[in-house]
Amino acid sequence: MIKGWKGFVWLLKILIPISFATALLVHYGVIYKLDFLLTPVMAWLSLPASAALVLMIGLFTGIYGTVAALSVMPFSIDQMTLIAIFTLISHNIIQESIVQGNSGMNAVFAAVYRIFTAFLVTFICARLMGVALVAGDPGSVGHLVRETKPFTEMIQSWGWGTLKLAVQIFCIIMPLMVTMELAKIFHIITFITRIASPLLSVMGLSRSTGMLWLTATIFGLAYGAAVMVEETKSNEYKKEDLTRLHLSIGINHSMVEDPALFLPLGLPIFWLWIPRLVAAVMVTWLYSVYSSARRVHAERAVHKKLCDH
Repeated sequence: MIKGWKGFVWLLKILIPISFATALLVHYGVIYKLDFLLTPVMAWLSLPASAALVLMIGLFTGIYGTVAALSVMPFSIDQMTLIAIFTLISHNIIQESIVQGNSGMNAVFAAVYRIFTAFLVTFICARLMGVALVAGDPGSVGHLVRETKPFTEMIQSWGWGTLKLAVQIFCIIMPLMVTMELAKIFHIITFITRIASPLLSVMGLSRSTGMLWLTATIFGLAYGAAVMVEETKSNEYKKEDLTRLHLSIGINHSMVEDPALFLPLGLPIFWLWIPRLVAAVMVTWLYSVYSSARRVHAERAVHKKLCDH
């Protein structure tokens, strides 16, 4: 219970200031002026220029903001699907990158890696889906109309939303932390990771990181943050194992709730789940091959030096 409470307080120290700063950016319209950062590359993703704003909202406010924006924007099903793929990988980038930074990966690298991967996976999916941007398509022009509300009303809305989110996180963290401690005591974690080991092997991950992977896959990086940080601090993991884990869950996390939020929009199930999973497997295995090649090169270099000596 103490570990769970400490983890909850640690998460609030990140959640409250970041969510408040984001609320201010939205309220004063700053975020609505940042779409120029993504507009030039929208054509590469077969998306209209107005999609840049929706992607920016997803980057800073998460899945809920994206779903809210898509519900009022005139995009086609294919365009909404591509926006969903991009956002599922790169949503809530600031908070979740900090979580990864506190549990085994450099936060800046985590953010850049997720954004780059989101662009690459969306680009490939657009080609596979055969989506082509045509002048006059729905959503090809125009921007979201910013909803203006009094500052006090914005503060009240933010405060109430943050409070509800904090309660939800608390109700998830406490039982999860207690369950994990009991699982350690009764050696249940070893049993679970043994069962999941074939799947972890396919994913290119180490068995030692099985519980961390399950936590991120089911609960996500935000909800599972306290558990992941506590687990990495209280246990020693190999750096390479943690790197492979974060490369995987950076793309493929919260596999239950996040994709399901897009289903009411009528988006295809396949594109909401499969591209992230495939990308996570490919990236992890590519990193494993790269690490093996580096080790072989280092061993040959040492052997050559010894022979020369």
